[in-house]
Amino acid sequence: MTNEIKYETESRRDRATMQSYHRSPSPRDLSKGAKNGDISNLKSAKTRNLITLDGNTETRFTIGMEVEKARFCRGAVKEYPLFAGFERDSSCGYEAITNILPLLPAGKWRNKVFNMMFEARNIIEDSKSPSDLQCGGHITMAVQGMTGAEVMQAIRKNMGIVYSLFFKRVNNGYCKANLCMADKNVTSRDDMMNGFGKYSAVLDKGNTIEIRLVSRFQSVKQMMRRYELMYELLDFSINNPNGSHNSFLKKVTPIIKSMYNGDMEMVEKKLELSKSFRKMILKGKVNREVLNYVDPMRRLNETMWYDRDLLTNGSR
Repeated sequence: MTNEIKYETESRRDRATMQSYHRSPSPRDLSKGAKNGDISNLKSAKTRNLITLDGNTETRFTIGMEVEKARFCRGAVKEYPLFAGFERDSSCGYEAITNILPLLPAGKWRNKVFNMMFEARNIIEDSKSPSDLQCGGHITMAVQGMTGAEVMQAIRKNMGIVYSLFFKRVNNGYCKANLCMADKNVTSRDDMMNGFGKYSAVLDKGNTIEIRLVSRFQSVKQMMRRYELMYELLDFSINNPNGSHNSFLKKVTPIIKSMYNGDMEMVEKKLELSKSFRKMILKGKVNREVLNYVDPMRRLNETMWYDRDLLTNGSR
């Protein structure tokens, strides 16, 4: 009996064929059943988000991703350990939906998740299966023992970096609602921006959250970096709730640096913009630094609230 988890396909035809919209098979939960060999190289501090019982380990954090494409390359639609299945998409064309994946720190188990991504490169890479600007890259996450609303509130103060990285999606009709990530029960106009609904920037789905701001997936490397970013976002926000925002940005800086191939000027711009988006999220008002990204005239018509000084003095 092996002392490591192994991710394989199930030889199921429905996971290897294109389904109609919202008809792809239910995802498998790959976050359970790891063995001692999968976590033996982790330092004790990195095991705090793992739960081990009777020699089997599961993750406290999980993640799922939607890979939307204009088309898939010939022969690429088949069964993969990474994907639950394929379906037609109403906005982009087609999409591949991952299984429920363990969201992990660096180590052997994470490497197995990354290997699944590499094996699915004909689906993920734009050079093989192209996407266009109509496509998105929604990410779903969950934390054991927490509701979606609790997770959303936990990460809210650190979400500025996600807004900064995907600022072009802030103005997208499919994720324009509730930009300040307010609780659905909040009724104060000072705490809510643009109402609630299916097309929220971050959607509370009961036991999970869906981050709709994320742009399309264009490469395996990109998917890996986003996976790493989401792990740090959950880990820091939930396990270090009183930690400073600057400490969080310091932790994710190497990931952002890799995203931009070492371009530190771009990295610094993203980090600074993230602070401005954070201020918008927490105050529930658009500040001068992010005004151009949220299209004020259109937002005003949709009852989104603004800092009065901006309405008086203009954008810049």
